[in-house]
Amino acid sequence: MPRYVALLGSINVGGNRLSMAELREAFEREGLEQVETVIASGNVLFEHEERPTEGLAEMLEWIVMDRFGFRSMVAVLSADELRQAIEGNPFAADGDEAKVHTLFLDGEVDQAQFRVLVEDHEGRGRERLAIGPRSLYIDYVDGVGTSRLTGAFLERRLGRRGTARNMRSLARILAKMG
Repeated sequence: MPRYVALLGSINVGGNRLSMAELREAFEREGLEQVETVIASGNVLFEHEERPTEGLAEMLEWIVMDRFGFRSMVAVLSADELRQAIEGNPFAADGDEAKVHTLFLDGEVDQAQFRVLVEDHEGRGRERLAIGPRSLYIDYVDGVGTSRLTGAFLERRLGRRGTARNMRSLARILAKMG
């Protein structure tokens, strides 16, 4: 069976407290196999019969809402998709692996919306931005904690929900996927 990673947003922030043990148990009860969490921030490895990752993401979003009572954006990737996200990040080669992120989105980025994002962000910080497949690549040059390029700012401009991971985390997840 294929191995996937689910990257969940809104876990253990904003009052959405959830232990990784509870999350593993919920996924196992829904028939996912070999469920394992990586880094305690909503990264879940699992095996499931092969199907489009968008359909798996919808299923997992429903599980989180039904079982835990809050909405979480979920991005599901195969090992190949994760590897492509890492290799496709144009900032990985010259950026700090803790500051270079991929924001996985619930759909493709529209070029016009991306231009609005770039224009609205101009003068607000030194971050670098690029579009990827169902993702946005971001180099938080001066760090995420001091950035004015927040999740809410991005979601309003792009019209998409997302969940971000830095290159260091993505490399660890990919290594665990085998």
